[in-house]
Amino acid sequence: MATFQYIARDAAGGEKRGTIEAGDRASAIANIRAQGLMPTALGEVKSAPAPAAAPKSSKATKAPKIAPKKGGAMNKDIKINIKLPSFLKGSVKAKDLTGFTRQLATLVNAGLPLMRCIDVLKKQKMSPAMMDCLNGIAENIAGGGTFSDALTAFPKVFDNLYVNMVKAGEAGGVLEVVLNRLAEFAEKAQKIKNKVKGAMIYPSVVLFAAIGITAFLLVAVIPKFQQVFNDILGGQSLPAITEFVMSVSDFVQHNGLQVAIGVAAIVVMYKVFGKTKFGAYQLDKVRLNMPIIGTLVKRTAISQVTRTLGTLLSSGVPILQALVIVRDTTGNLVVRKAIQSVHDAVKEGESMTDPLAASGVFPPMVVSMVQVGEETGGLPDMLTRVANTYDDEVDNAVAGLTAAIEPALIIFLAVVVGTIVIAMFLPMIKIISSVSGGAS
Repeated sequence: MATFQYIARDAAGGEKRGTIEAGDRASAIANIRAQGLMPTALGEVKSAPAPAAAPKSSKATKAPKIAPKKGGAMNKDIKINIKLPSFLKGSVKAKDLTGFTRQLATLVNAGLPLMRCIDVLKKQKMSPAMMDCLNGIAENIAGGGTFSDALTAFPKVFDNLYVNMVKAGEAGGVLEVVLNRLAEFAEKAQKIKNKVKGAMIYPSVVLFAAIGITAFLLVAVIPKFQQVFNDILGGQSLPAITEFVMSVSDFVQHNGLQVAIGVAAIVVMYKVFGKTKFGAYQLDKVRLNMPIIGTLVKRTAISQVTRTLGTLLSSGVPILQALVIVRDTTGNLVVRKAIQSVHDAVKEGESMTDPLAASGVFPPMVVSMVQVGEETGGLPDMLTRVANTYDDEVDNAVAGLTAAIEPALIIFLAVVVGTIVIAMFLPMIKIISSVSGGAS
């Protein structure tokens, strides 16, 4: 039999602490629940070994004196603990947080006490920011706090979704299940983000190459051709396309600073407008309704909302609290407004389907599946299925967008460079013709 120390909640919500003897962790949780309590934290009490008896002596023994070595002070083992400032530690990356969650779920599922799990993870090679979190969590739990309370001390690392799911797992005694779901959720979200980023690498490289090549031709190459044309043709008229290209080159050379300032001003105005409540809402609305990108943004938002809500509900989080968490973790303000309307409807005892359909964000298929989930009592499972479906659609949309952007950028680069080459080549034909005519 082992002794477990627990923290639990009674029916009135009051906190109860105590110890209980049981054969294993699962039996301890069952015994605590049998008392009408809901366990929030549970750890095995390790019995400390009895101290060895000191030998009896009639005379007090004196500590031997250690003479210092010649030429210096006495040698000592000095341990220096250097604490890095927060700005040097950096932030916890999503990859590190996912790895921490997955490893913690494995350790808790193996039956290790939570403090022992934290100690094991502290021995792993992690970033300074993650190690700082682990030290703070261990210190909070050692002081009698729950795991979810310890996570709230690091809001930049563990968001409301993470904290509330852990709290639901503690209340239900299924922390390892919740941690596994959190790890799967984070892995899927990271996978989608990496696919979108990876799909934009090649088009971005081609676009920057096009801008760089065009700028080089306009600033360094075309002015030399212009000088040659003026010297040979003596002010004769040039083809219209050549005049246009040279005018663009002159404008870039003499107004480059003004153009850079104008672009910077537009970027700053965009950022300032996006910081306002009205501006942020309008920009999010534009992102959802853009011809090509809007489809990808909308599908990504639907996948995130349905997966988050399904994960929370399947973890035991109440529906109203789950909707608040989904609303706060959604980046798009249009989607956030739609979730708020769903929350208000559910609070009044109504169905989720009407506000979802009225929002214009969620397609009829999603609304229908949510309605079926409400009627059958399988809403968490239905939301997860919707999320899986839209994950596949996001993958297909990213692949299609990449396939469309790459040739479009290559054609754009070919048109720009080709126009400049043709514009410079046409006067050369005129010069060759004039030279040939003069020679004859």
